[in-house]
Amino acid sequence: MPKDSTLRAMNTVHRMLLKLSGGRVGWHAMGMPVIELTTTGRKSGQPRTAMLTAPLVEGDTYVIVASRGGDDTHPAWFLNLRDEPRVSVVIKGGAPETRLARVASTDERARMWPLITSRYRNYAGYQQRTEREIPLVLLEPLP
Repeated sequence: MPKDSTLRAMNTVHRMLLKLSGGRVGWHAMGMPVIELTTTGRKSGQPRTAMLTAPLVEGDTYVIVASRGGDDTHPAWFLNLRDEPRVSVVIKGGAPETRLARVASTDERARMWPLITSRYRNYAGYQQRTEREIPLVLLEPLP
């Protein structure tokens, strides 16, 4: 599985691509919208940002997958938002939006997971690589 340093480097390159292209390239990947998610570090209390794909959008809610490429550990951003569910999300290069992040319920995941894996088979492969159930996270607008 990818090392944290590799994941950070990939995020840095992605941000550079967005900057160099003036936002024309990088807000979509593999047919999915790309979002910039900022969480609060659970240990440091500092902002932590990750570029993530959202394989499912339902209305104003973006669904992201805490797969970490099928690793046996959850991604740091997932652990952060579990501790502090208020997150900042940038969509299509727009202004940052404060959203509430929550893990999909068992019923929601049972409905959403087949939709995601039928469109994006890599997620099914990630699930096969790990014993943990890969969580789905809903990023919902504030009421």
